[in-house]
Amino acid sequence: MPATERVVELLKAAAEAAHDKKAENVLAFDVSEQLAITDAFLVASASNDRQVRAIVDAIEEKLRVDFDAKPVRREGAREGRWVLLDYLEVVIHVQHDEERNFYSLERLWRDCPLIPIPGPDGKIPEPAPVQPRSGEEDVPALGSDEASVADDAAAAEAGSLEADAQVAAPSAPAE
Repeated sequence: MPATERVVELLKAAAEAAHDKKAENVLAFDVSEQLAITDAFLVASASNDRQVRAIVDAIEEKLRVDFDAKPVRREGAREGRWVLLDYLEVVIHVQHDEERNFYSLERLWRDCPLIPIPGPDGKIPEPAPVQPRSGEEDVPALGSDEASVADDAAAAEAGSLEADAQVAAPSAPAE
C-alpha cells in the first residue's frame, strides 16, 4: 500500500525544516511495500556534525508544532554523524556527508519509489548519483545472487528496527 497522505505531509514538513537549515540532497522513499514497520524514509545530509544536529532539531520542532508528532525513538544525536528519528510511519535519517556516501541508503533502497518532495526552490530535485565506495567501481544492476545479499541487508535493517520498536514499546507485566 503506497504511503498515505499523512505520511506525505509529514515528509514535506520535515523536508521543509531540513531545507531551512541548508540540508543537502533531501530524498524520500516509499518503503511501505518492502517494510511492515514504516511507510517512508526521508534522507538528508549535511557537511558537519553541528549542521546535522541543527537539521534534526528543526525537523523535530516542525513536526511537533505542526502535527503534534514526537519521535518514538531518536538515535545518534550526541555524535551528530547519523541521526535517526523514528515517527513509526516515517523514519528520518540525517547523515553527515561522509556517512551518507559510505552507507549509501539510496543504493540499498533504490528499488523503492521516490516520493516527490519539493526542494527549497519549490522544484522537485533529481536524486544525486550514488557515489561508489572507495575502491569500488559504480555497481551495475543487481543480479539474483547480489539481490539476495541486498535483500538480506534490508531484512537485517528491518529486523533491527522491529526489535528496537519492541524494546521501546511498553509490555504487559509478567505474571
